[in-house]
Amino acid sequence: MRHTISTSFFPTSRNLFFFVFFLYTSLCFGQRKYEGYTMDGQNLVLQVNDGKVVLRPFQPFILETQFYPKGTETLPLSEAVILAPSKLMPEVKEKDNIIYFNLPDGIRAEVSKAPFQISYYLKKELLLRESDGYFDADTLKGFKFEIQEGEALYGGGERALPLDRRGYRLPLYNRAAYSNEEFAPQMNFGMPLMISSRKYALLYDNAPIGFIDVGNTNEEELAFETIGGRSSYVVVAGKDYPDMLNHLTNLTGKQPLPPLWMFGNFSSRFGYHSQEEVLSTIQKFREKEVPVDAIILDLYWFGPDVKGDMGTLDWYKPNFPNPDQMIKTLKDQDVKTILITEPFITTTSKKWEEAKNKKVLGTDHLGKPFVYEFFFGETGLVDVFKPEAAQWFWDIYKGLNNQGVAGWWGDLGEPEVHPSELHHVNGTADEVHNIYGHQWAKVIYDGYRKDFPDQRPFILMRSGYVGSQRYGMVPWSGDVSRTFGGLTPQPQISMTMGLSGVPYMHSDLGGFVNWDFTQEDVTELYIRWLQYGVFQPVYRPHAQEQIPSEVIHYDGEAFDIVKKYIEYRYKMLPYNYSLAYENSTTGMPLLRPLFLEEEENEELKNESLTYMWGDAYLVSPVTKKGGREQQLYLPEGKNWYHLWNGKKYEGGQNITVDAPLDELPVFVKGGSIIPLSTKPLQSTEDYTSEDITFQVWRDAEVDNHSITMYADDGKTFGNIEKGNYQLIDVLANYSKKGVDITLSKSGNYDGAPETRNITLEIHNVPTYPKSVGIDKKKMPAEECDMGYDQEKHILKIKIKWSGEQKRIIIRDGKLKK
Repeated sequence: MRHTISTSFFPTSRNLFFFVFFLYTSLCFGQRKYEGYTMDGQNLVLQVNDGKVVLRPFQPFILETQFYPKGTETLPLSEAVILAPSKLMPEVKEKDNIIYFNLPDGIRAEVSKAPFQISYYLKKELLLRESDGYFDADTLKGFKFEIQEGEALYGGGERALPLDRRGYRLPLYNRAAYSNEEFAPQMNFGMPLMISSRKYALLYDNAPIGFIDVGNTNEEELAFETIGGRSSYVVVAGKDYPDMLNHLTNLTGKQPLPPLWMFGNFSSRFGYHSQEEVLSTIQKFREKEVPVDAIILDLYWFGPDVKGDMGTLDWYKPNFPNPDQMIKTLKDQDVKTILITEPFITTTSKKWEEAKNKKVLGTDHLGKPFVYEFFFGETGLVDVFKPEAAQWFWDIYKGLNNQGVAGWWGDLGEPEVHPSELHHVNGTADEVHNIYGHQWAKVIYDGYRKDFPDQRPFILMRSGYVGSQRYGMVPWSGDVSRTFGGLTPQPQISMTMGLSGVPYMHSDLGGFVNWDFTQEDVTELYIRWLQYGVFQPVYRPHAQEQIPSEVIHYDGEAFDIVKKYIEYRYKMLPYNYSLAYENSTTGMPLLRPLFLEEEENEELKNESLTYMWGDAYLVSPVTKKGGREQQLYLPEGKNWYHLWNGKKYEGGQNITVDAPLDELPVFVKGGSIIPLSTKPLQSTEDYTSEDITFQVWRDAEVDNHSITMYADDGKTFGNIEKGNYQLIDVLANYSKKGVDITLSKSGNYDGAPETRNITLEIHNVPTYPKSVGIDKKKMPAEECDMGYDQEKHILKIKIKWSGEQKRIIIRDGKLKK
């Protein structure tokens, strides 16, 4: 099925230009003629009649292909790639009509001379083949590739679409999709990057606006089309999906480890109007004993109205008379302060004259500040690409950070309105539009590295580009509709971005845009959305203020259910933080599609309503009004256990389970070991890895399983790179006789506990144990600090552990007749 998407996403003055259907007036397949090849270091240079093609290896599994049209000596710098090429020794062979370019133990490119065509292989498997390769059709330029039979293609950035993008023509123009629901083909975060079910990634390394045509015009062809820029693409392969994702994030950058507090609960709405309202809100969280770690102030912190003050970027003192004291009071309650900022400086704001005089704004063709109207007033736009403007902008952040502000919300950064006639220091609006938010995040990130090098930044932003994760960006899915239709695509959006290297995509929990609902409808949706929020990257309820986003303003069933789930979110803190460590070191996303569990199952290629949260949890959010049961698939090869009642299900089957309003369908993979906080928490500041529970899900069909738990001080930037952390490894060997668990530790960090209180919570223990052995000491079970729940078959053993390798051997008792 083909899906046509309007080209009206471009600025109005260019609409007519882009309504013209894509013209195939350039090179047709077979016209490009091969003329010879040379080696330039480790690069293969292919001379063709209209220029040259350069195959440039980065690593054995990463190969870039560049096209230089005649007369072109250099290409623009990449905005996505930061990896430097490794020194390799490619092998070049020529046989008959084919040139073979072999990377050691990696990708093999095969160049057909006539007709000229490049194919890419891993071992004997075809990954990708050009169709036309590079084309230039005057209005749009790019590359075309063949789509293989049965191939699914994921990516293209943030879009409310099926997981597999085949059949769609996707705009490459970052634009807000206000009140979106299940169909939003163009959103805030476009990426010229596709991930194939054949386990390769294809990056079109080019930033200007355009399209990705994923088999829409020609169902057997993938085309990247832009108005100009860098004529280059990169093929990234891997032995499996995790291997490929590691290579991809090596190429574009790994996400720095976020601050620990980011995994807590946020208090957020549009918006808090006064200092008194901010403090009373947090006071109510503490009174009702609902965990919370941060509060986000929307645009009222710098003005009393929605319009007119954007760009002031300073406290509105009539309503916030003593921000220093407010921030300190919040900090004393273990709550961080986060402020919204925008890149628009309106002509009525207090910073307009300064911004104009210091020449920090985008300009017209005469070099004067480009002024235009948008929703918030007459405005100019900060030219974040201009070094002087970047420094001016950063100095504002720096001053507020010194005041105690702990994080930043960058809104409207597509930019939301970005006229084509506007000029930046490095190009026109259309040439740099898609990298504006990316550069804005870099300005803040680089500022922290220079002025606050030990502090982990929190940078919440709506828009970015390939590789934005390396600047610590935490994106969200925009102004989603407060409907079940708005909730439905959220897992897909998050998993697509995670597969693309951006792991912390999340949504305004509860939905942002209000509609006229009954209170019952609002409450049910709110509960279901905030249940889902527990098992996705950032727990941040947010909404227009007519309907509260904070659970403290709800009563009865809604309050009780949501509070319970927020408490479970905090209980998972060591598990979630360990997922963050895994992501920062390997690129594995936190929220993962089911096909990573069962790669060869064709039925899972487009499954996005059920997903994995890390390696242990399978989650199936309820996204239908009135839904009280859920149909879902459990991947084969494992048994699965219902998280809330412990019931066992065999994998490889579709099941239907009850889903009462207070119960999100969640399952645990058999054999899993899950680190949890033993103590209840009201803030991540209460957390210490001194008290840890390892939940061990024993399974008769799993021989052994191991996990690594990450621990550090939770706040210092670069701990991983500096080795300032500990890894706690837990290995469980399962047998018919019982369970054998080994604890070991490596590394150290400032403030690490000298001893830890470890609780082993072992599920599926059929009887009261016969004996427990700790290291070489074997003792009757009665002599251990232990408890056994006969009804739930859960055994708990408590030990004090000083970090040396320790082995705990539990032997089952006999069933009593």
